[in-house]
Amino acid sequence: MKRVHAIAAIGLALATSVVAAQRKPAPAQPSLSNVVPDLDQRLARFKPVQMPFNPAGLTDRERQMVDQLVIASRYLESMYWRQSDPDGLALYQQLEHDERPLARNVRRYLTINGSRWDLVNENRPFIDTMPMPPGHALYAPDITRAQIEAYVASHPNRKAEIYNPYTVVRRQGADLVGRPYHDEFKGFVNGAAAALRRAASLSPDPKFAAFLRLRAGALATDDYYASDLAWLDLQNPKFDVIFAPYETYLDDLLGVKTSYGAAVLIRNEEESRNLAKYQQWVPELQDALPLPAADRPSVRGHATPMEVMDAPFRAGDLRHGYQAVADNLPNDPRIHQEKGTKKIFFKNFMDARVREIILPLAARVMDLAQARRASADGYLASTVMHEICHGLGPAFVRRNGSQVDIREAIGGAYSGLEEAKADVVGMFALKWLIDKGVLPEERLEEYYASYVAGIFRTVRFGTGEAHGRAEMMEFNYLSEQGAIAQDGGRYRVDYMKMTPAIEKLAKELLEQEASGDRARAEAWFSKYDRMPPALKQALAAAIDVPVDVDPIFSFAESVS
Repeated sequence: MKRVHAIAAIGLALATSVVAAQRKPAPAQPSLSNVVPDLDQRLARFKPVQMPFNPAGLTDRERQMVDQLVIASRYLESMYWRQSDPDGLALYQQLEHDERPLARNVRRYLTINGSRWDLVNENRPFIDTMPMPPGHALYAPDITRAQIEAYVASHPNRKAEIYNPYTVVRRQGADLVGRPYHDEFKGFVNGAAAALRRAASLSPDPKFAAFLRLRAGALATDDYYASDLAWLDLQNPKFDVIFAPYETYLDDLLGVKTSYGAAVLIRNEEESRNLAKYQQWVPELQDALPLPAADRPSVRGHATPMEVMDAPFRAGDLRHGYQAVADNLPNDPRIHQEKGTKKIFFKNFMDARVREIILPLAARVMDLAQARRASADGYLASTVMHEICHGLGPAFVRRNGSQVDIREAIGGAYSGLEEAKADVVGMFALKWLIDKGVLPEERLEEYYASYVAGIFRTVRFGTGEAHGRAEMMEFNYLSEQGAIAQDGGRYRVDYMKMTPAIEKLAKELLEQEASGDRARAEAWFSKYDRMPPALKQALAAAIDVPVDVDPIFSFAESVS
C-alpha cells in the first residue's frame, strides 16, 4: 500500500491549490468507447514492482528533506505531462474517481506511457485515434520540421529562440515564437523551487544544499549551467537528485527540446566503490576511439563522478515509458568540454530489470548455454560502459570553421543515434579494457552474452522509442555481420565475429555524430531499424515475459 508522509501530504495540498485554476471541469464518466480492445493484454506486459523507501539509518531531518524532494519532483511531473500530452493529462484527471474497471486500466496505461500513445506499439494511440505529434506538445500543432527550417531561414535572428532547448514553439499570426519554459510553466516552477529550498534548509550536506538552491534558481531562468557545475562537484553524496529538463526523447521533430525529469536518490555505498576501476580509464578510452583527434577532444582532467543509487521516487521522463537503469548527465556539450559528466546507476531499477525481464527472456530466445552466460554482473558492466560512452566521442560537429550542436545537426534521429553510439562504443570499450588487462579476458563472452540478452529485452519496445530503435538497428547490423544468428529457433552469438562487427559499427556511429550528417544517419536507421519476422516470432513466443517494470513507490504519485 502506498503511504504519504505528513509533510508530503501538506506539500501536495499546496501544489494542488497553486494550479487548481488551471484544471478543467471533469465530467463524471468520460467516454471510453475508443479504447483498444486488448488493453488488458498490454497492461500485463508491465510487471508492478515495489521500489520501497527505506528510512532506516536516516535522521528525522533527512527524512523530512526526502519528503521535500518528492514534493518538488511532483511539480516536474505536472510540467512533463503538459509537454507530453495535455489532453491525455485531462483524461487522466477526469478518470481519477471513476471506479469502472476499464477507467482504472486506462488511467494506469496513461501513467505507464505518460501519454495516450503506446510506446511498445510504435507510439500508436491506445485510446481515440489522434496520431502522436512528432514534437508532442513542445511545438504548435501540425507544424513540420520543414516549416520551422523555412521560417528560420527567412528569420535568422529568431533561430536561437526557436531552437532553444527550453522554449515551447507557438504560432503568433504568421510568426513562430519560442516561449520560455519558466514562463509557460510558471506556477509549477515556483512550487518546485520553493520545495527545493525547503529541502536545502534540511540538508546536513552544505554542498548539496548549495546545489539545491542553485537548481531552484535555475528553474526560474532556464539557465542550468552554474547548477550543473555545482552538481558535478558533489563528492560521494549520501543524497542526490536528478532534477531538470535534460533529455530530448519527446522531440522527434527537431531533436532539441528537453523534457522535465526527476529522481530522488540515496547512495549505495558498497556498489559505488566498485566503480573506481572504470573511472580511471575514461581519458584513455576517449583517446582510443576510432576517430580523428580533432573529433575526440581530450577529457583529461574532466570530472567523471559515478554513483550507484537507489531511487525511491521518480517523476517526469524518468517515470514514464522506458524505465531507465542508468543516466549520464548533464547533456550540455559546454559542460562536457569543460567539466565532464556524472554517471548514475539506479540499483533498485537495474536489479528489477535483470531479475524480472532480461534473464527470463534470454532463457526463452537464446541458445541455452549462452543464456546461462548472461548475468547481472555482465549487464551491469555493459550499462556502466554505456553511460561512460555517452560522455565520450565528439562534443560538437565541426562545420565551416565553427561548432554546431550535434542534436541540432542530426535532428529527430539524434536520440536513437546517441543511444546506439553509447551501446556500441560501450562494448568496444569493454573489449579495450580487457585488452589492457583491466578486466579478465575470460569474461568477454559473458559481456557479449549479457549485451545481446539486453538487446532482446529492449527491441520489444519497438522503434517508436529511442532505445528500441537503437538496439533494433544494432541487432540487424550484427546479424548482417554474422555476429548473431538463429539456430534451431534460438539465437546464438558468434563470439569471434562480434569483436570486429562492434568495431566497425562503433566507427560508423561515431562518424555520423562527428560529421553531423543527418541524411547519413536517417538512411542508416531506415535500413536497419525494422524487426525481422523471425525475431518477431521468437519474441511473440515469450510474450508472458514482461516488457518492463511498472514501479510502485512508497510515496504517492500525483499530477496537478
